[in-house]
Amino acid sequence: MTTQIIPALDLIDGQVVRLIKGDYNQKKIYQYKALEKLQEYEKAGAKELHLVDLTGAKDPSKRQLNLIKQLSQEIKANLQVGGGIRTKEEIKSLLDCGVKRVVVGSITIKNPNLCIEILKEFGNEAIVFALDTILKDDYVIAINAWQETSDKKLMEVLDFYSAKGLKHILCTDISKDGTMQGPNIKLYKLIHEIFPHIHIQASGGIAKLEDLKKLKGICDKIIVGKALLDKVFSVEEGIKCLQNA
Repeated sequence: MTTQIIPALDLIDGQVVRLIKGDYNQKKIYQYKALEKLQEYEKAGAKELHLVDLTGAKDPSKRQLNLIKQLSQEIKANLQVGGGIRTKEEIKSLLDCGVKRVVVGSITIKNPNLCIEILKEFGNEAIVFALDTILKDDYVIAINAWQETSDKKLMEVLDFYSAKGLKHILCTDISKDGTMQGPNIKLYKLIHEIFPHIHIQASGGIAKLEDLKKLKGICDKIIVGKALLDKVFSVEEGIKCLQNA
């Protein structure tokens, strides 16, 4: 397995931001322009880029479709977009904008029948299930922008959807996100061992190049946001690290 780094940007009303553990009240605004930053990442060698539309996540009627379309037209790298996507219409709109993959989250728990339809209609290459998790007695799924913890266990959800053709997941240990405390290696190893056919995108807590090395061969992709924005390491360094690890 080749493990890739995917640089990530979170956008509110076109601004590049970072939230701590999904909290809109704990927001850091960066003075980067989204297009320039994505082009910088692409020039550095990134083949895929990840966007979170936080405006659309809060209010689907305000989804930043015009901006997303512009960004997808201006870059050659594959663009993956998430942020509170709840309907097939929203998925189609994003794919029509030139987005390569669409990330869906809470509806995987709230509306499994719809998610099965989504996998069939759009194909498992175009869809990523975001399964945000936190360890209680077991790993359980958090929903509604991490404001609620469901009663669904991560491994049971993966078992259910893997039988329906699920291929790509974006798994975040929400206790790690935005904290720069390192990723939950144990969690990703567990998923990889039980579901080796599922392609894992690791997200949350990436703080140093050593974290990338630990995830190589376990995860298909590693999403990195804050560490790149804060210049802890560069895309070039991340790619080189994964090639040499």
